[in-house]
Amino acid sequence: MCGISAYIGFREAYPIVINGLKRLEYRGYDSTGIMIFDGEQMQLSKTKGKVSDLELITDNDEVRKKGNIGMGHTRWATHGVPNDVNSHPHFSQSGDLVIVHNGIIENYDTIKKELINRGYTFKSDTDTEVLVSLIEEVKKRENCKLGQAVQLALNTVIGAYAITVFDRTKPDEIVVARLGSPIAIGVGEDNKEFFIASDASPFIEYTKNAIYLEDEEMAIIKIGKKVKVHKIHDDSKVDPIIQKLQMNLEQIEKGGYDHFMLKEIHEQPKAITDTFRGRLLADKNMIKMSSIDDNLDRFLNANRIIIIACGTSWHAGLVAEYLIEDMARIPVEVEYASEFRYRNPIITDKDIVIAISQSGETADTLAAIKLAKSKGAFVYGVCNVVGSSIARETHSGAYTHAGPEIGVASTKAFTTQITVLTLIALKLGKANNSLTDDAFNNYLHKMQLIPKQVEELLKIDEHVKSIAAVYKDATNCLYLGRGFNFPVALEGALKLKEISYIHAEGYPAAEMKHGPIALIDENMPIFVIATKKGHYEKVVSNIQEIKARSGKIIAIVTKGDTQVREIADHVIEIPETEEALTPLLTTIPFQLLSYHIAVMLGKNVDQPRNLAKSVTVE
Repeated sequence: MCGISAYIGFREAYPIVINGLKRLEYRGYDSTGIMIFDGEQMQLSKTKGKVSDLELITDNDEVRKKGNIGMGHTRWATHGVPNDVNSHPHFSQSGDLVIVHNGIIENYDTIKKELINRGYTFKSDTDTEVLVSLIEEVKKRENCKLGQAVQLALNTVIGAYAITVFDRTKPDEIVVARLGSPIAIGVGEDNKEFFIASDASPFIEYTKNAIYLEDEEMAIIKIGKKVKVHKIHDDSKVDPIIQKLQMNLEQIEKGGYDHFMLKEIHEQPKAITDTFRGRLLADKNMIKMSSIDDNLDRFLNANRIIIIACGTSWHAGLVAEYLIEDMARIPVEVEYASEFRYRNPIITDKDIVIAISQSGETADTLAAIKLAKSKGAFVYGVCNVVGSSIARETHSGAYTHAGPEIGVASTKAFTTQITVLTLIALKLGKANNSLTDDAFNNYLHKMQLIPKQVEELLKIDEHVKSIAAVYKDATNCLYLGRGFNFPVALEGALKLKEISYIHAEGYPAAEMKHGPIALIDENMPIFVIATKKGHYEKVVSNIQEIKARSGKIIAIVTKGDTQVREIADHVIEIPETEEALTPLLTTIPFQLLSYHIAVMLGKNVDQPRNLAKSVTVE
């Protein structure tokens, strides 16, 4: 949940590292720092706040910026409050070693006490300063090189980490290691320069060649030489695989939009199209997904499908539960990955586990995957980032092709996840004859229209903005949906909470009477999904109950609806489609509404407080 950016080579390191930190700020932004090595001294600059605050310190001090080796960090605090001292990088006691770290060292307190007994003192409250001191202690005690010291030290720690370590007495190398937190190494031409980062975005304009370390691997990076990769636990050699990056610079820039979130909302027609391109072949009345075709017998003979995810991805999983059970008649359970791994779940080799994650690095989901695999389950991944940990850990899977999502509040990742999961449900339903040919073909043709319908929906932005202006000062909101759209109500409430800090809750509409109705008064906005098909009359009855208690009703309805329009305070229309496909449409107004309310309240839409994009710690 922190961002690491580092460079060693022939260029000036400062602009590369600082720009890299800006691109990684979605991973954490409560404090930040940078170290530049000028050939003799390590110049350290750290501050509480964002990268822009760090630039205020360094911009007028050229001494701090000169050098061809550097490392920086943007932090999401775990140990110690966000302040200048706890910010990374951290020096060892001698000042020779410096480290940046993403993760948590769980046994740091025990190690710290032992080091204090050996005469070490500590300036910060962080586990990271303990780790770099441990590396220094091992290096002195064993009289070994930095790489071996890192390896030996890491074999004594418990927790998760991605680290980058530099020794100013050996200025031609950097040591990198990973367990549980992602780290990428950009390889320059002829190994003359190297880039290290939490993902590839900081170096895409410099190289398309990247090595992604696997768990329990470390790399020794030396200028002019090939990267050496070893296993941490036994020092065995690993042949690193250099991957070609598909990302381009335009994908990670705002492109004229005020915020990444708004850009990503508007990218959804293309993202959905990219996700089903080559898979949804409506003219041939087929869905082509080799990851399902190659494992079709497993899916069709499964006792059940267990979906594991966190946050927005969990909501996509709930939509998939409705889709798969309705279309394919296969039992589905949806679990929070964070709970699944700790409750001693019953898993067998007849189960299929579908793991969903935007980043492919979610710590709880990765741990749940490993648990499911250990019990013999077949694990299928749905994620957005090519080459991510979940893509590598699962037996098979599908990418969503949403493109980079920089805004912390997920938008296009949600709709593309639903797109993939809908394709899976349809394919399984066709394969086991739960869907007739006519029903299957109808879904394909209706699904092909979704991107254009999302485009049409985005044109109502000003209408949604006007509704946002009315309710921006609300302190509590309720979101209601039924069937396929109950998870959308949950997601709508989450979006509002995440970026506007307004308390909001999502419920199945019928559950309103079992408690939440007590909250309803003339000051309570209630957002209701009331599409024409699927429990429509029941939802209308729920709206009547709200109206009788003076609640303010904002209804999402099918285009042309008149019944709800007569009783709702505000109406937002969506194009008509099959009920099973409506989540791809009903979520759009909620995204826009949350965005506009947050902007009107002056919140940082792309970097909401206390959150980070990629949750790589438990």
